[in-house]
Amino acid sequence: MSRPIRLISGFFTVGGWTLLSRVMGFARDIMIAAFLGAGPVAEAFLIAFSLPNMFRRFFAEGAFNMAFVPMFSKKLEAGEDAGEFARDALSGLMTILLVLTLLAQLFMPWLVLAMASGFTQDNRFDLAVHFGRIAFPYILFISLAALISGALNAMGRFWVAAAAPVLLNVLFIAGMGLAALLGWDIGTTLVWTVPLAGIAQLALVWWAAAREGLVLRPRRPRLTPELKRLATIAAPAALAGGVVQVNLLVGRQVASFFDGAIAWLNYADRLYQLPLGVVGIAIGVVLLPDLSRKLRAGDDVGGRDAVNRAAEFSLALTLPAAVALVVIPAPLVSVLFMRGAFDSHDATMTASALAIYGLGLPSFVLQKVLQPLYFAREDTRSPFRYAVVAMIVNAALAIGLMGLVGFLASAIGTTVAGWAMVLLLWRGSRQMGDAARIDSRLKRVLPRILLSSAIMGAALWLMSSWLTPWLTEAGLRYGALLLLVGGGVAIYAISALLTGAIDRAQLRRALRRG
Repeated sequence: MSRPIRLISGFFTVGGWTLLSRVMGFARDIMIAAFLGAGPVAEAFLIAFSLPNMFRRFFAEGAFNMAFVPMFSKKLEAGEDAGEFARDALSGLMTILLVLTLLAQLFMPWLVLAMASGFTQDNRFDLAVHFGRIAFPYILFISLAALISGALNAMGRFWVAAAAPVLLNVLFIAGMGLAALLGWDIGTTLVWTVPLAGIAQLALVWWAAAREGLVLRPRRPRLTPELKRLATIAAPAALAGGVVQVNLLVGRQVASFFDGAIAWLNYADRLYQLPLGVVGIAIGVVLLPDLSRKLRAGDDVGGRDAVNRAAEFSLALTLPAAVALVVIPAPLVSVLFMRGAFDSHDATMTASALAIYGLGLPSFVLQKVLQPLYFAREDTRSPFRYAVVAMIVNAALAIGLMGLVGFLASAIGTTVAGWAMVLLLWRGSRQMGDAARIDSRLKRVLPRILLSSAIMGAALWLMSSWLTPWLTEAGLRYGALLLLVGGGVAIYAISALLTGAIDRAQLRRALRRG
């Protein structure tokens, strides 16, 4: 039922599908911006859609899976009945989610109030409550899909789980296209698409698991000793996830007092989530089951190599992306989003937030590298403690700076808290022995990646100045942006090869081994 996990090829498989999903997500958000701009319907939809996504951090990619994947992986490695454990976990999770969904329908006004109390001043509140009740059942379908995806990943089957999110964006784009063609209300169409997409994603991964011999049918839940152990491990991770959600709530509360700010932050978030999703998700999905199985087998040397290669791979892609977001945020936002209801003021505000998020991008990816060191050891308590400290940092900055820099305080708090979390995770990992130590190759390569990224940043700044007339010309701006981004990628690749930040021979060997 399982096969050895091939780290580098796994990164590229998950990253490739995630890249496609994020590109489709851009197309989706470009259409939303054009149809709805940063107006009240857009903000109500974004809050409604964020509600199930907030809770999925607990039950999907968050607490539950952080506990489930290492336990499932170790059972595979030991040749135990991992399928029976997965069926029990699925049944227990479904029961919890059904109760949560029913409660959310009753308490939706309070959930919206917690997310965006600034909405009570106008009609956005009632609209967000209505949208929220339609969208919230998505949590049931996507969380069950995430559990099945975690099992597939632990079995070394990555592509289907990585491809499933593409369905969400395909259905959003198709829905808006039909709405425009048939005269449907765009906001209503978007929100009804949310649960439909959840059903489609669940069906896809369930079918893939069944083909691999893992048939996960729900049954009456039972509290086995293994599920008790799962709950014990998941509880601190759930608390840590709750802390992360407090950070999001603080940011949205700050933004809700500034007209358009929730939409500006969302569009900026979508841009920096492209490299974060492609790299960070690939690292988290592949590294955790691989590290869990290596530690179960007592392979500390293999574990150390896996963590260091994950850090090297992620930084080689993330650092140049972060530099680009800081140096050229305005061309990126204006070309991609400025059309229809999304005007130049919206573009300027979004670009300002994007530059701040760019400064935090490496920290968000490094968290994905460091957290598996804890989760693979079934230690979810330490990340929870660190998350509490990061939450305090975020809240202090977001609320404290609100009067000085407005909605940008939310982005500043998020970025600084991200780096605080990385520092705490790194310090805590120093006690984990060889598997958590930085190896000589990473120490040698990291300065070269930084130098190559700096060279690319300087080139982007000069190129953007030269291309400014074309970037603002309606008929030429797409080609100018493509030239700008493509030129930056080429300059970074050449610099990385010349400085030794990327070793072609080592990369080819890694891919052949994968």
